Amino acid sequence: MWKLTRPDNQHDKLVRDTLLDLQDHRLVRIELVREDQRQVWVLTKRGHSEAKRLLEPKGIRISALREEKYYPDTGRLLGASYDSHAAAVTSTAAELHRAGIGHRFGFATEIPHRLGDGYVQRADLVVRAPEAGVPVMLLEIDRRTEDAHDLVAKLRRYWEWGRLLPKDAAKRTVDLVRSRPAAIEDVGHELRLWRRIYPPTGREGLVPVAFVFADTTEAKVANTITVLEEAGRRYWAPHRYDTLYEKAVTAWDYRQAVPVVVTTLEQLTEHGADAAVWRRLGRTGEQTLTDALDNPDGEDLYRRQYARAEAEGERRRAAEREARRPVCTRCRRKFTDERWEEITVHRTAVRAGDTSVCGPCRADDVAREEAARFKAAAPPEPQDGPEPDRGRGWFRRRT
Repeated sequence: MWKLTRPDNQHDKLVRDTLLDLQDHRLVRIELVREDQRQVWVLTKRGHSEAKRLLEPKGIRISALREEKYYPDTGRLLGASYDSHAAAVTSTAAELHRAGIGHRFGFATEIPHRLGDGYVQRADLVVRAPEAGVPVMLLEIDRRTEDAHDLVAKLRRYWEWGRLLPKDAAKRTVDLVRSRPAAIEDVGHELRLWRRIYPPTGREGLVPVAFVFADTTEAKVANTITVLEEAGRRYWAPHRYDTLYEKAVTAWDYRQAVPVVVTTLEQLTEHGADAAVWRRLGRTGEQTLTDALDNPDGEDLYRRQYARAEAEGERRRAAEREARRPVCTRCRRKFTDERWEEITVHRTAVRAGDTSVCGPCRADDVAREEAARFKAAAPPEPQDGPEPDRGRGWFRRRT
């Protein structure tokens, strides 16, 4: 806590005097003296109750009480072997805070994530630092006390947890996912369980996970990262977009992947957590944390490439259509779209007349046909004028 609350203070006399005063009031106790002679202090049962009373009403979660238990034979404190790991977790939080990544009250340890089968995956550290571009990140601190494949199993469980639905999800959605588990990929993240607990990450994918290695060698770290990349590929790796423009679209789909970054506590201490000390699985080289979490080859690139490919496709299709446009056999003009549609659509083609001529020529044909029909329907005109009135003489008045 000294590193977290006073990261730039090289002397811990003030903290030590405060702890001694709290010890006099039986609120804290010394649990362990480390090899570097630093003392590990923890809350007593009384101090734990006092801390809960003061802090939990303010929304600050208190970790579980470390009960004081001893081996019956040796008298050695039970659970003391975990203190080096706890110190590494706190040191990681301190380095993040020192770099401006997370407020000191923005950290939480041992946060449970319950899976569908009831198993609880606990994150060593959770940081929320939206002002630093990291709304949420889960951290696993490994002192190489776990097998690399155990870390792959943790990654798998975080991936599975990110695909769960909340208890009050729509019945239709629940039934669909139960019958076809892959259907969860069609359910938006805002409808999943993890969005009830954590804010949106501001990036594609599930909640990012960081593996921080401490107190180990570079060779062991490299071997572990290799196992994570190979055996855990299904959980961290993106997929190609399913699109008609496979050659034009090179972007990757990160929506169902867990962004995974790795570093070491030694790098954080030496260079700072805001330096280029983070490596994203699937990439080479180290980047700053926000650069490592970003997806420059993700959705934004996909939208740009798809728009360009769609525009190019439209131009190509328009050119191909223009090349197929009929030409009038009479006047050699190209058909208009209306005339072209008229000769190709079944319900209008039967009245289109000569389909080899354009609209104006067809109009001339129609005009000639109308004139011919009009002429045929008109009564015949007299040829030599009116015939003489042959019966006039019968009633002529005699004179």
